[in-house]
Amino acid sequence: MIESLLGAFTLIILGYMIGSVRIIDQGDEALVQRLGQYKRTLKPGLNFVIPFIDTVLVETVREQLLDIDPQQALTKDNVPIEIDAIIFWRIVELQKAYYAVEDLEEALKQLVITSLRGEIGRLTLEEAVSSTNRINSELRKPLDEAARKWGIEVIRVEVQAINLSSALRDSLEQEQIAKSQKKVALSRTEATVQSIEELARALQAQPNAQEVLRYLVAKDYVNANLEIGKSDNSKIVFMDPRALNEAITDLIRPNEFEQGTNNSSEGNTTN
Repeated sequence: MIESLLGAFTLIILGYMIGSVRIIDQGDEALVQRLGQYKRTLKPGLNFVIPFIDTVLVETVREQLLDIDPQQALTKDNVPIEIDAIIFWRIVELQKAYYAVEDLEEALKQLVITSLRGEIGRLTLEEAVSSTNRINSELRKPLDEAARKWGIEVIRVEVQAINLSSALRDSLEQEQIAKSQKKVALSRTEATVQSIEELARALQAQPNAQEVLRYLVAKDYVNANLEIGKSDNSKIVFMDPRALNEAITDLIRPNEFEQGTNNSSEGNTTN
């Protein structure tokens, strides 16, 4: 009888001792609640609690990733865009993280979305697209400060993509093409003007400038008509080459006039 009671008592003691042991893994922490109230926080390693009275809640304090679903935002110049971002965070005070907010991840997600939209609203579309690193940097500090009240640390924020609607993207592409074409046309015009000026200066130095000019114009005229005639669907339009000849001659005449004036002045001085 005594031996049976002793054996039962020994089993109770062993069971109590085994039930009181809690081993917390590295990278985790645990909350101890006693009769529904917070008692203490258990760190990694061997810990002891009171069986049947204490409740142990284990949570990770490792770095975690929260992927934010693509969100709509409006830039400073009223352009709607879609932003895809992720956030890296971890628990630094388990007691606050567990008791200060009902759903920690959802609260953090809403905080990120609000902050992200606010930051995009301060930037133009061009600034937003070209400054993702700046957005990441600007977001992390205020997010971290706001999240500290929940016992968590925001390690970094990364905007992975800024997407435009297909209609807006097509519009921007057409605008860029127009700008490029305008730039090419301007460059060609400038090159043509420069070529004409160089030709005019070269002809001014020639005693037979008119004959050279007529030869060059006639040559280009013939070549142009030959190229047009190669196409079966083309229509050959004969143009008067004297028009271009006269236009370039006008560039030469002022200098000829100035030379004639100078020669006349010199003759009068001699007399």
